[in-house]
Amino acid sequence: MAWREKTAWITLVAMLATYGTYFSLVRASGMSPVERLEVFAGLTVAQVVCVIVVTTVMAILAGRDARGRPDERDRAVARRGASMAYYVLLAGVAVVGVVLPFQERGWGITNAALLVLVTAEAARQIVVVASYRRGWHG
Repeated sequence: MAWREKTAWITLVAMLATYGTYFSLVRASGMSPVERLEVFAGLTVAQVVCVIVVTTVMAILAGRDARGRPDERDRAVARRGASMAYYVLLAGVAVVGVVLPFQERGWGITNAALLVLVTAEAARQIVVVASYRRGWHG
């Protein structure tokens, strides 16, 4: 497995775990704004620490592969992932900015915007993983 594919998996799993937990907690309970911020901050810090620790351990185990510069294929895969994430983000921001102000208020819009960001980043990581798994054709 390529180093950049491993880091994409690490990021994707950590994101899905932390933000999945956040959205399920926020949706299931009537938290105050301060409690929402505390949960969000705690889970975000947990995600960052998890990604840093796991990536560091994997880098130590990988050795030279982790320190290698990206080649043409790595850059092409990254561009493909970023391109997909852009379209997901564009569509999501259009909905959050144009439709939701007429249907939601406050935290509803804030959480929808966060969900759009998380979805776009997850789409980027999924495209990266899929591109390495299936081979780059493009």
